[in-house]
Amino acid sequence: MNRVILILIITLILSACTPVLKKDLLLQGTFTRSLSEITQNPVSSKGRLFIFGGIIVKTTVTEDGSLIEAIHVPVTGRGYLKSLSATGGRFMALFRNKEILDPLIFSEKREITVAGEYTGTRKGSIDEAEYNYPLFEIREVYLWPKRLPVRNYYYWQPYYGPSWYYRDRHYRYRYYDPWGPWPYY
Repeated sequence: MNRVILILIITLILSACTPVLKKDLLLQGTFTRSLSEITQNPVSSKGRLFIFGGIIVKTTVTEDGSLIEAIHVPVTGRGYLKSLSATGGRFMALFRNKEILDPLIFSEKREITVAGEYTGTRKGSIDEAEYNYPLFEIREVYLWPKRLPVRNYYYWQPYYGPSWYYRDRHYRYRYYDPWGPWPYY
C-alpha cells in the first residue's frame, strides 16, 4: 500500500513539470524575451523556430488558415507563461492546417503558447495607428485553460471580529476566521 502511494505521489510530481509543447520542438526552438530582437534582425531570424507565449487579442479565419493576433508574453524552458505584465509587443500567428482554430474557443484574453516559424512581417493597425506585426507560421499551439477569478473581501463580523471572505473557483462562499483554523460555510 505504501509503495502505491509513493508511486502516485512521484507520478503527480513528474506530471506537474511536463512541457506543454512537444519536446523536440522545445529543443529546436529559440526562446525570445521580446519581439524587438526578431524585428531588429529579420534576415537572420527568417525561417527559425521560436517558442513564445501570448494573450489573444483576436482570431480570424482567412483563406490561408486561422490568423491569431496576440500580445507577446515570455515563456519558461518548458513553455509555461512567465509574467503577464512583461509584454514585448504584438504578433500574428498563422495556423495552416486542415482544421481551423475556432474564434469562439481561441477568443479574446485567452492565453497561448506557440511554437512558430518566423516568416516576415505583416502590416496592420492597432486602433488608428499603423503597426508592423511579426508573422509566424504555427507548428504547434497550446491553449491554456481559462483562469477563474478569485476575489478576497475583508469584512467585519459583529461578534467575532475580522474575517476573510472569498469565492473559490467552484463558486462556493467560504469564510475564514483569522483566529480559527478551519473554514466554515
